[in-house]
Amino acid sequence: MKKKTAVLLINLGTPDGPSVPHVRSYLSQFLNDPRVIDIPWLLRKLLVNLIIVPFRAPKSAAVYRQLWTPEGSPLLIYSQKAAELLQQQLPENYQVFLAMRYKNPSIPDVLAAISAGKFERIIVLPMFPQYASATTGSAHDEVMRVIRKWWVVPEVVFVGQYYNHPSYIEAFVARGRQYQIDDYDHVLFSYHGLPERQVDKVHVNGTCADYNCTREINADNQLCYRATCYETSRRIAAGLGIPDERYTVCFQSRLDKKWLTPFSDDVVIDCAKRGMKKLLVFSPAFTADCLETIVEIGIEYQHIFKEHGGEKVQLVESLNDHPVWIQCLKELVEELGD
Repeated sequence: MKKKTAVLLINLGTPDGPSVPHVRSYLSQFLNDPRVIDIPWLLRKLLVNLIIVPFRAPKSAAVYRQLWTPEGSPLLIYSQKAAELLQQQLPENYQVFLAMRYKNPSIPDVLAAISAGKFERIIVLPMFPQYASATTGSAHDEVMRVIRKWWVVPEVVFVGQYYNHPSYIEAFVARGRQYQIDDYDHVLFSYHGLPERQVDKVHVNGTCADYNCTREINADNQLCYRATCYETSRRIAAGLGIPDERYTVCFQSRLDKKWLTPFSDDVVIDCAKRGMKKLLVFSPAFTADCLETIVEIGIEYQHIFKEHGGEKVQLVESLNDHPVWIQCLKELVEELGD
């Protein structure tokens, strides 16, 4: 008999609304996560609650108002659509749930519903293709924090990363085929940035420079965020026939100069200064369009590119509810068996 299985999709999260109080609450939960800001507890509390959140919330709320639609947050809307479509693709012994690591629907609330459903098995599937402690690691951590308190703990299976899954790559290749790539002067693969120190923690001895993380995937760096981002880019580029010299891997949303480089906005400015007029930008770390893709790339990068002599920054839509992405999620679940 097939096991009654809950599939828990987890995305990063979004404020409940674009108002300052909603954004303040979201930022407070997000930035107080020790896997996001990995400094001593007291210093993190002082930095986040007395400096970052009070000053950043009003500015972030203004940006979220640019993003918000009549239906709400695009990230939540697209994640919900993906969950609904995945449900339609799975056998009846599976039930798909969606939670956000920060804010709503919250992991504790959704897990309470799963517990009440008396499932024999839970598949935890974060919607982050490349592993990072601040994303996948944090989502797994929160799930374990809640489940370890249950009296009856069912079988729990965690999906770690799937940056190299053929259907995930094919989904972004399909997105890219919607554009005439030869019409663009250069292609950017822009990933969410992380502090260098967080990425280097993966390597017990040395740093990314010691493990060829920008050039290859090997046994020593397969859990390194930088290495998997570069490998993701190589695979998508190969699928679209983009030669090495026509694309750049870069990292966006930095907080300071000690984050992963090259910085995406600097690359955009450099391309403009070199006389390029049209850029095509993929953001493969995001499986649903959100503030970082729609606003940061689609609006802010367009502004700075034009300001320095360029003409058009074209964002390649994220996977959202693309059928190949839904097929990828289905395959990830099915590969775990019953």
